Amino acid sequence: MSGVDLDALEEAYERGLAAERAGEVDAAAHAWRDCLALDPEDRGGAAVRLAAIGQGPSPDRAPPAYVATLFDQHADSFEATLVLSLGYSIPEQVAETLQRLGLGPFARGLDLGCGTGLAGEALEEVVTAMDGVDLSEGMLEIAAEKEVYDGLYAGDCTAFLDGAAPGSYNLIVAADVLPYLGAVDGLLDAIARALAPGGVTAFSTETLPAGAFEGTPGWRVGPRQRYAHDPVMLERALAERGLTLLAVDPVTVRYETGAPVTGHLIVARHCG
Repeated sequence: MSGVDLDALEEAYERGLAAERAGEVDAAAHAWRDCLALDPEDRGGAAVRLAAIGQGPSPDRAPPAYVATLFDQHADSFEATLVLSLGYSIPEQVAETLQRLGLGPFARGLDLGCGTGLAGEALEEVVTAMDGVDLSEGMLEIAAEKEVYDGLYAGDCTAFLDGAAPGSYNLIVAADVLPYLGAVDGLLDAIARALAPGGVTAFSTETLPAGAFEGTPGWRVGPRQRYAHDPVMLERALAERGLTLLAVDPVTVRYETGAPVTGHLIVARHCG
């Protein structure tokens, strides 16, 4: 973070959190704008926080520096928090859905946003060779210890797919990527290109109550600083790219303060 006044950034960040907790929206917005001015790469996710409190537009995606920093900081406690405390089980639900639909086995798979390797473990029995990609090097270090991936790569998911040869993968999974991504066109274009004919993609989303997407492009930042997507928009986007929808299953993504966070598990096949 060369050139960034870390003390001032920490002060502004803590001020923003305190104002949010107190329900002081204007003060929180002022603090988050201070964070952006101090750190244009936005490692604290100030732009997303502004959108979540209705004080700024929803960025097309969460800043990559924010995502990498967030997960690097929590890598060691990630699985205990996500699985044990928040009841996260999307990788297992992906595996169960693929089995229910009679899909697989798959010769070569790709785990987008692989994190510590939860999806790699869940899909180990149905994928012969699996690659993983993630922005967080801290997460990748833990994933490597599990020895379920043939290749692990640090970087952006869409950029990685853009660099892959067409038709490289028979299965592409994104178990918790869309909650950090608003606009999906680039990612879905890249997935469609990287899938082999007949290949399958499976990904999870979060959603919001009916009417929440009116006046939006089909996505927006929700109150928990994560992106939610309209399943109707996603169905249309998949069809436009020659991906045949196989399932749009309502799921509980995880729990927060004991309440379920709702979303969908979407599975589609490349028409080839």
